[in-house]
Amino acid sequence: MMLQLDEDVLFLILKEFKNDKKSLYSCLLVNRTWCVITVPILWRNPEIFTLFEEAKNILFNVILLHLSEESRNILKSHGINSIITETYQQPSFNYISFWKHLDLFFIENLISRRIIEEYKISIVRNELLKTFFNKSTKLIHLSIPQNFDYQLHLIQGAENCFSKLESFNFYVDIDQNILEGLARICKSIKKLKFIYINSSNDNYYGIIKLIEIQKNLNNFHLINYSKNAIFNKSLEESLAKHADTVKYLKIGWKPTIRFLSYFLNLLSLEFVTLYFENSNDENYLLEKLSLPHLKILKVGEVPIDILIKLIESATGSLLEISVLINGNNSRRFIQSICKNCPNLKYFKLSLNSYSNSLISEFKNLLINCQYLDGLIINICEPHNEFNWDKLFEILTQSSSINLFKFKFSSYGKIKLEHLKLFFDNWKDRNPILLKIGINIFTVSLEEELQLVELIKKYEVKGIIKKYSVCQVGYNLGYSEWI
Repeated sequence: MMLQLDEDVLFLILKEFKNDKKSLYSCLLVNRTWCVITVPILWRNPEIFTLFEEAKNILFNVILLHLSEESRNILKSHGINSIITETYQQPSFNYISFWKHLDLFFIENLISRRIIEEYKISIVRNELLKTFFNKSTKLIHLSIPQNFDYQLHLIQGAENCFSKLESFNFYVDIDQNILEGLARICKSIKKLKFIYINSSNDNYYGIIKLIEIQKNLNNFHLINYSKNAIFNKSLEESLAKHADTVKYLKIGWKPTIRFLSYFLNLLSLEFVTLYFENSNDENYLLEKLSLPHLKILKVGEVPIDILIKLIESATGSLLEISVLINGNNSRRFIQSICKNCPNLKYFKLSLNSYSNSLISEFKNLLINCQYLDGLIINICEPHNEFNWDKLFEILTQSSSINLFKFKFSSYGKIKLEHLKLFFDNWKDRNPILLKIGINIFTVSLEEELQLVELIKKYEVKGIIKKYSVCQVGYNLGYSEWI
């Protein structure tokens, strides 16, 4: 009993190193017990450890060792001998059975690197998938590439393999028969993410069926903007049935207020723009809109009244806000944050025009949002004379000790003298994590070099801990801060 307990504890400890290849490899060599516990962790998602070509070749060879005798004979009968070793060696473990995250684009890439003829690729793919879809393997994540038409659900063992699927990524242009087939098998998907590709195909019955059949859909993510009104309406109707369980919602169409009003349990909401009918019914729903648990709000071109209502409806729970607004309306918006977001940690403000009233409200935001940890300011207009020096002055005077992560981006120019004064006044505070986005069409190479030289100077002084200079619009999210 004590031995079993020790192994269970060891497993929990080693799981914490699931993304640390070097540490896990060292654990393999301790003894057999450690090896047996470590191998399943390493093989949950081996793709993350195969960045180099040699690693991909080794991985593919290991997969081939799991082919059945029947599959090996089928490949040989089609003249595919180059990838089959004459001397078969049984693997030390059934590595495929530990595989939990299967990306079929990655598998296709492994095959196409070794097989040239197109018809042979389909034969190898078929035999490899037979190996994956067996009674031992239970996938929790599946990702399918674009234009995929292979009938996965018809492969023997697919029902068992996909029965515990929790996460599924795919493209809209996938063969709808595949999605309908998977809908009969997969009923426990929590995260559904797909990419919308405009096409003439108006038949999306498989997607709708897959959404409706789920029992505990928690995270829905549609990439790209969909202009297909019929498709969008069907998606809204299907998703509304999961309003009690969906907590993370990222959508690529114009939602209505009615649609948003269903999702009382949302933790995260992200969309580009919003469709508002401005009818009495929609106005009534806007007044009643409540998202009391919302922690993350990322929106684009949303009318200021609706944006303020979304912030108010969160009842103080918002931790992260990212918005694109017109500077002329920014004052009311900042005032709303000051009043309703005392726990705000990350704030990204993108402006497509500028008003002097914005800067005057920033001091109140910094005073009222004492937990603010990261700030991103993105000026979208190249000819906009944003008052950076005034902003920097307020930051050094009113920021709490928690705020030290900054990203500044402008299609115009941020003057070096303003940055220098900002850095000088930041002395004796937490060292800054800094990213600056510049417009290569308004900032010369010489000016960029001068900017880097200035930042390096303050890095040496310890005022800047880490920095990056990139093009405007490039990776100005929060991901690398977290």
